[in-house]
Amino acid sequence: MHHPTSTADLTALIRDAAARAQPLRLVARGTWLNGGAPVSTTAEPVHLDAFSGIIEYEPGDLTITVGAATTLAELEAVTAAHHQWCPLAPWGGDAGSVGATVATATAGPFAHALGLPRDLVLGLEYVDGTGKVLRPGGKVVKNVAGFDLTRLLTGSWGTLGAITRVSLRLRAHPATVETWAVAIDEAHAGDIVRGLRRSATPPDACEALDATLAVQLGLGAQSQLLVRLAGNAAFVAAARADLHSRGAAVAADASLWMRLREAPRAAVARAAMSPGVRALNDRVKRTFDPANILNPGIMG
Repeated sequence: MHHPTSTADLTALIRDAAARAQPLRLVARGTWLNGGAPVSTTAEPVHLDAFSGIIEYEPGDLTITVGAATTLAELEAVTAAHHQWCPLAPWGGDAGSVGATVATATAGPFAHALGLPRDLVLGLEYVDGTGKVLRPGGKVVKNVAGFDLTRLLTGSWGTLGAITRVSLRLRAHPATVETWAVAIDEAHAGDIVRGLRRSATPPDACEALDATLAVQLGLGAQSQLLVRLAGNAAFVAAARADLHSRGAAVAADASLWMRLREAPRAAVARAAMSPGVRALNDRVKRTFDPANILNPGIMG
């Protein structure tokens, strides 16, 4: 096992591994080790938990830079003290790291309204498979330098570089927040969700729950629509009226969102790559990791 404590340590480790053609398995908090395809069994674990903590926080700019191994729970605690939050909130809960969320591009219930991980990441620092340190993007919303490279790393599953720090955009906590549960016919759930999202007062989260999941969350034996309304008082009042016009809505506890995120979810099979996409994927991999040592096998 390897436990680098600085970017210099990580750079030296990766360069040495590349010279030896030794595969490496990147590990932060260890909550995503079974995600994606299996990593080569010959890969040596590289624990990145030393790259954690708040590096720079500018509440006035609604931006924050953190070590990649910083947990989502820590990010929430620090920003909440300033009545702010980051809508990353991925499936799986807050025990995982910011870096893993970005590396796997794992979204959550707020993604449709408030942005996917690629929309929330302003910039990165990472070490590629040659030991080169790159810092695409920036720390402020107006800085778009290297934006495409930032997006390239988001969702690359650690196959192009070991992310060491992440700069994120934040949001102010809305003045009013309400959670509602609406009993629905599961066959029409998709139409109801699309209708709400296209309304003049869309929710910032809207998830259809089948009967099994509804029971698990204590909402009864019927399929449910879990909805979060957020904004100023007038907006939420209008959104609430629209929601009640679509079905019998019952006020629900806000903690249901965390319980929903932590609930086991069925694995989603990845679509097979077309020959053209495969060729592009291989070309990108060779550019950033020519020795194929970073999480080899995870991209298939």
